[in-house]
Amino acid sequence: MSVASVEFIDPREPVAIVPILRAGLALAEHASSILPATKTYHLGFSRDEETLLPALYLNKLPDIFPEGSRIFVVDPMLATGGTIVAAVNLLKERGIGNQQIKVICAVAALPALQKLSENFPGLPVYIGIIDPTVNDKGSV
Repeated sequence: MSVASVEFIDPREPVAIVPILRAGLALAEHASSILPATKTYHLGFSRDEETLLPALYLNKLPDIFPEGSRIFVVDPMLATGGTIVAAVNLLKERGIGNQQIKVICAVAALPALQKLSENFPGLPVYIGIIDPTVNDKGSV
């Protein structure tokens, strides 16, 4: 045990959970029991297995988020970073700033973290474990 910095979330403030389908649903499942003011907005991406580039097939984001919204983007695995960068870009197009977004994942590979850092400096990312590499199929 040691000292840790924490951020408290006022349960009355608007919080949006954005799971990346389908795997992100597991991380989003119980969010509303912890944060009662949450709304869930789904994003679905498929990935071209040759180019490893994401393709959006479902976008349930609102055109405008409530003032002061905090956005939690949840995806269990960040490998190449293409999908998470595309998801954050969709939020940025709606006027959401880096300080409002938090990315939450179980495992992330260094290429994904480098891509996030290059595209969105200072964006908070919460990770269970970091994998140093991805395989030739773009997976950890």
